[in-house]
Amino acid sequence: MIAVVSVGWLLIYNLSANMQRAGLRFGFDFLGNQASFSILDSVAPYDVNRTSYRSFFPYVSTDSYGRVLQAGLINTLVMMISGIVLTTIVGTVVGILQFSDNWLLRKGSQLYIEIIRNTPLLLQLFFWYSAVFSQLPRSEDRLNFFGILYASKRGLFMIWPTNTPLLWISLGLLVVGKIGFLMLWKRRTFVMVEQGQSGQPQLYGLGILAMVLLLIFCFGLGWKVPEEIEPGTFQQGLRLSLEFSALLVGLVLYTAAFIAEIVRAGIQSVAQGQWEAARALGLHSNLTMRLVVFPQALRVIIPPLNSQYQNLAKNSSLGAAIAYAELYNVANTTYNQSGRPIDVMIIIAITYLSINMLISFGMNTLNRLVQIKER
Repeated sequence: MIAVVSVGWLLIYNLSANMQRAGLRFGFDFLGNQASFSILDSVAPYDVNRTSYRSFFPYVSTDSYGRVLQAGLINTLVMMISGIVLTTIVGTVVGILQFSDNWLLRKGSQLYIEIIRNTPLLLQLFFWYSAVFSQLPRSEDRLNFFGILYASKRGLFMIWPTNTPLLWISLGLLVVGKIGFLMLWKRRTFVMVEQGQSGQPQLYGLGILAMVLLLIFCFGLGWKVPEEIEPGTFQQGLRLSLEFSALLVGLVLYTAAFIAEIVRAGIQSVAQGQWEAARALGLHSNLTMRLVVFPQALRVIIPPLNSQYQNLAKNSSLGAAIAYAELYNVANTTYNQSGRPIDVMIIIAITYLSINMLISFGMNTLNRLVQIKER
């Protein structure tokens, strides 16, 4: 403790002395000054009231440095949350495909993992941005994917719910319905295991509840497809910038390759006797994976998954290389203009530390839930 405190005091003393020698002072009063630089909207849902696309956190160049850092943080959080959800899905699917009975799917997943894991992430981001998304056609010649997604140099325009009171009511019903679905599922398991009943009434209830939730999801959220009012100009839906799209695809595919190996290792950690017992019961390979093997593999998968989520959160700062307006990118411009690099870097460090601590806390909580509990 004495050594740690001494080193910390020495670093702070040297920082203070060097800043005084350079005529600088430490503080965060500059956050109230006008930023005087603009950033591009990365994710912008259509605003019905203003009949235009507006980002989740509107910002103009006359706002303060504090607000532009908040806008960068919002862009970073949107990237992190989207990336974690998508990379979990892709990584889990690819990891399970390595055990597929289909030779093409099994070898294809292994080839994907080897190529992605052995290529630098920054190089992949440049590839997706320069060779893929920047090569999209002009807005007049935009690509049309079944009328729900349009792609051009102006960005990606896709289907998205409309921000209305009905949307929030429907989301609340979906949450309540999901909780009810889980409770009914646990009730069915209880009556089947503890009471020896068939569980058919609960199964019918689950089916009806699932249909209701599906109808609410499809019709209650107020989905709006992009409407082309003139060549290359759209209204309704959601607009994604090319920078956001390239960074999201790069991060998801890169991190998913590592998650796929984690999933593979977790599945292989399950004792071979569990596979054999499932086959002896006549379970199909898909049911064996879903009901027997994968739930046990979660105890091995979740701890290293925590590290990959944190890596994705930190790797989002590479968006500065392709001009994505995330936290580090706007902070870089901020300290260049304000001449306060130490102050800004401390803000960045604390922000990323807080985000990763929250991810770690959530994953550790989940890890405790899936561990075997001794009687």
